[in-house]
Amino acid sequence: MSGTEKSKAHAEQAKGKVEETVGRATGNERMTAKGQADQAKGKTRHAKEDVKDAFRH
Repeated sequence: MSGTEKSKAHAEQAKGKVEETVGRATGNERMTAKGQADQAKGKTRHAKEDVKDAFRH
C-alpha cells in the first residue's frame, strides 16, 4: 500500500512541476500557484508515507 501512495505522491509532484513551469512560461500566475500547491501536497503525502514506514519497521 505504501508504494502505491508514494507513487501517487511522485506523480502529484511531477504534475505540479509541469503546471508551475507552464504557468511561468505563459505568465499565468494562477497555474503557477496551483502547480506549487500540488508539489507541496505531493511532498506532504510522501513525508506521511515515510513516517508510516518508519513505524512499521
